[in-house]
Amino acid sequence: IVFNRYIPIFSTVFNNRDHRKILVIDGDVAFTGGINFADEYINEKQRFGYWKDNGVRITGKAVYSMTQMFLQMWNAFALEKDKLDYEKFCLEDVRPLAKEERGIVLPYSDHPLDSEFVGESVYINLINSAQKYIYFFTPYLIIDNEMVTALTLAAKSGIDVRIITPGIPDKKLVYLVTQSYYYQLIEAGVRIFQYTPGFIHAKTVVVDDKVATVGTINFDYRSLYLHFECGVWMFNCSSIYEIKEDYMDTLAKCDEVTKEKIRETSRLKLFGQSLLRLVAPLM
Repeated sequence: IVFNRYIPIFSTVFNNRDHRKILVIDGDVAFTGGINFADEYINEKQRFGYWKDNGVRITGKAVYSMTQMFLQMWNAFALEKDKLDYEKFCLEDVRPLAKEERGIVLPYSDHPLDSEFVGESVYINLINSAQKYIYFFTPYLIIDNEMVTALTLAAKSGIDVRIITPGIPDKKLVYLVTQSYYYQLIEAGVRIFQYTPGFIHAKTVVVDDKVATVGTINFDYRSLYLHFECGVWMFNCSSIYEIKEDYMDTLAKCDEVTKEKIRETSRLKLFGQSLLRLVAPLM
């Protein structure tokens, strides 16, 4: 079914995009992350260099949370005759997990229909809880003052804060706004890297070998405030080490952005970035 079907009238509701990516199989396995159904996501077609993305596979009782997220969206837009009963999809017997697979797994969702910004709260809580390091993947970096303050305070307190962004953009104007945040963050001690082979589409955070989140939420105004989003928060799961390993492997393919490189930016480009920052919440 179609989410938020277009009707030819002017309305701000068309800003409220369904950005979730959810796949549930028999109530036993669920997937989420940045991956859509399109050839570029599996590099069958390369539009912006190599496309780097992340996803997470969930088993156990947490799968029902992903099922509920899907049914919530389905029932909101389905015809009355096509609506589905939640109870029919609740499995009483869930396959027990092996000991090495156990940990705390909390799927979460976010939407623009209330005053609680769950995605941003998850990210800020992760930043504030870090004691040694916090590493980010994000395709876009268009954030408000609260997020900037959290990142800069963490870096100034000695936390190793690193952010990987794309080396090849998919949207050039959005990329200019992303780059406009670099100097302020780097000056505070945040380290920023650009993925040279192509485009980073992953939305992943890993903290101190203990906590991580993988989901659909970008570091931009639209994902944090306007879109329907989802993610998975993990604590003491073995997959957290795989997330960190993937991050370090990707880091080896990146170039670090320095203040010296930023100072070489032309005045015309800096002026354009300043103008685009004025409309950043719309991008």
